[in-house]
Amino acid sequence: MKFNSLFSPITIRGMEIKNRVAFPAMGTKMVKDDKLVTDQLIDYHVARAKGGNGLNFTEVCSVYDKSAPKDFLSISDDKYIPGLKKLADAIHEGGAKAGVQLWLGGTAVFFSDQSAMAVVPSDFKVAGTDHVIPAASLEVIKESIKAFGDAAKRAVEAGYDTVEFHAGHNYTPHSFLSKAFNKRTDEYGGSFENRARFLIECIESIRNNIPEDMPLFMRIDAHDDYLEDGLTIEEVIDFCKLAKEAGVDAVDVSRGNFSSAAIKYEVPPVDLPRGFNVENAARIKKETGLITVAVGRINDPEQADEIIKSGKADMVVIGRAQLADPEFCNKAYNGDVDNIIRCVGCNQGCYDGFVSTEIPFITCMRNPALGREREFILEKTTTPKKVLVVGGGVAGLEAALTLKARGHNPIICESSELLGGQFVLAGAAPRKEEMKEAAIAMGEMAKREGIEIRLSTAVTPELIEDIVPEAVIVATGSEPIKLNVPGADLLNVSNSHDVLAGKVSVDGEVVVVGGGLVGLEVAEYLSGKVKKITVVEMLDEVAKDLGPLRKICVIENIAEEGIETITEAKCTEIKEKSVVLEKNGDIIELPCDSVVIAIGARSRDFKEISDFCEKKKIDCYVIGDAVKARRALNCIAEAVDVARKI
Repeated sequence: MKFNSLFSPITIRGMEIKNRVAFPAMGTKMVKDDKLVTDQLIDYHVARAKGGNGLNFTEVCSVYDKSAPKDFLSISDDKYIPGLKKLADAIHEGGAKAGVQLWLGGTAVFFSDQSAMAVVPSDFKVAGTDHVIPAASLEVIKESIKAFGDAAKRAVEAGYDTVEFHAGHNYTPHSFLSKAFNKRTDEYGGSFENRARFLIECIESIRNNIPEDMPLFMRIDAHDDYLEDGLTIEEVIDFCKLAKEAGVDAVDVSRGNFSSAAIKYEVPPVDLPRGFNVENAARIKKETGLITVAVGRINDPEQADEIIKSGKADMVVIGRAQLADPEFCNKAYNGDVDNIIRCVGCNQGCYDGFVSTEIPFITCMRNPALGREREFILEKTTTPKKVLVVGGGVAGLEAALTLKARGHNPIICESSELLGGQFVLAGAAPRKEEMKEAAIAMGEMAKREGIEIRLSTAVTPELIEDIVPEAVIVATGSEPIKLNVPGADLLNVSNSHDVLAGKVSVDGEVVVVGGGLVGLEVAEYLSGKVKKITVVEMLDEVAKDLGPLRKICVIENIAEEGIETITEAKCTEIKEKSVVLEKNGDIIELPCDSVVIAIGARSRDFKEISDFCEKKKIDCYVIGDAVKARRALNCIAEAVDVARKI
């Protein structure tokens, strides 16, 4: 399959890009306190450039020294030029064009580094505290405008092909433009023209400091979500027309802000439809005449090609899909679509990893090499081994694929009739079809690679003796935990896995015991199929095990579906027509017809296998949920690490 529109060149002013794909600015945590480019960041960008991407943008790069937080790139001083030049040169050598995203972070600076100044249009009270960030003075505003121009000049000196003015996502420029944040009464507040003034002066400052033939990109929000007095798309279109007059050539149409639940649109999880923001980009393109870049869960080459072909946008941002597979563009260009490692919108490694204090830099569930590109250069083995992989879930499949790529001879034995394990099961839940598709695709990839696969095959000591492996990887996964209360074995009681797999059906009024991810997925799966659903959770809130953005979406959908939740309640007994709960010392009897248990999972027993391996002195490794029930992110990373050691 050829994607001629996606892989056609485009010229913007004096810059020709070989295709219509942009790798966007995304936070990585690969930058340290000194705000300098690191070798790790260079390797990360080079992998995508060599992978066929057209235009790489740096992550946010601070323009104003007083407002430059630690752990983020900066271009606010000449001392940053050498490192940025090294990055640009490396991107060019990899085959892509390079751009710097010029950034003034607003309240995001305060939340990242309180030693830096947060530039905001109006006094901003930090939620949950008495702290107020003061409105920027006119002096600071003028310094900030000049800083954008000075930063643009440094980008030129560092050899970049373009720069991008970030005017979205609640950062300083967006905050000046939106009435939701800008309450000023001087020339930078009040009327639309006044609110746009700061941004237009920043654009003019940038334009005056870059060559005539260098294009200027601008990232904007299509409109404001969840904000009172927020920007409408009509206002954004009017602003884009002014920006075009001031020198902007291309507009990257994003969405979201970090002051509300709209943050879900910035790093949209699987819960949001693919290409959810494309129509906004199409309207802005049509009404402004600007070169337009579409963004928002664009993760399939056919989808991306159609966006360009239909004229809805001139370019597309393919971000997390290139985190999952840095060879995305090359594979699509060569028609090798089936071997693209697909982003599934889980957000576990990219967004959850970014906001976590425990994860040093972003990663990807589908691509554990992210951020470790140099370290993960594949090394072929000089001593090929026959390796038995016990279990064909995603951890077992990942281990087998890595082993095969290194030259080993893996054999997968799966006790069920299907590959993919709990990923296939998860795909039965609403909005998670892409996870099921990814698991099935992994199985098909294993078949294409010639990996021996034995389905409906339980591994026993006799089978191990027959196969005679030189190593065994146990990836037997987990099974649902049983609820140990009176009545748990009644006929009206089932477990979450059996319900999602379609092995059992429930009806009437249903109580789901367990309000974590799986419990809520079961509740949503049953919504519309049964009379009433109530989720019971022991903790003080449901969805505690979800990442923040998926949690927003799931909680919103639970409310929309009318699913009731009871927290801080313990199930103490199940009866034929009710469940008995203990909450705050009180006993509650909740009427129901069916009960679904979703209180978690525990590792399956594999002692017979490990004992036999020990007896026969066969190297035995345990990975994934077989070690402990965890996120797929951890399980897949562990699978790759083990397969690289053998």
